[in-house]
Amino acid sequence: MAIDFDQPIFVISVAAELADMHPQTLRQYDRLGIVSPSRAPGKSRRYSQRDVNMLREVQRLSQEGVSLEGIKRILQLENQVAALQRRIAELSEELERRPRALDSRIFAAGAAGDVVSLARGKRPQARSQALVVWRPRGIED
Repeated sequence: MAIDFDQPIFVISVAAELADMHPQTLRQYDRLGIVSPSRAPGKSRRYSQRDVNMLREVQRLSQEGVSLEGIKRILQLENQVAALQRRIAELSEELERRPRALDSRIFAAGAAGDVVSLARGKRPQARSQALVVWRPRGIED
């Protein structure tokens, strides 16, 4: 049976002990938005294993001299990077599923700077449009 790292199972006293911190420190981090646990129906905090790991990381950064505001910003940026990496993976998978025939597109640029998509085999009008072929990297004729 696999353990779900996101399952909020630890009460504040257990999470504090696992993170080697005082429960009041966890309350302060929650108020500051550094580590925000889930809430049980009675409004009590419930921490997941991921929250405990994050608390340990906060403690490590704090011991290295990073301010709480700096720690908060670091965690935000790490979350943003993780979200962007997930999005890149999704888009890469989508590109892999696309048929290769759609990967090459031909555009023409008009004299006024407008961009027009051309059908395969069609040439741009003389002197009013310039031919531009777009192909993703790694795609050859």
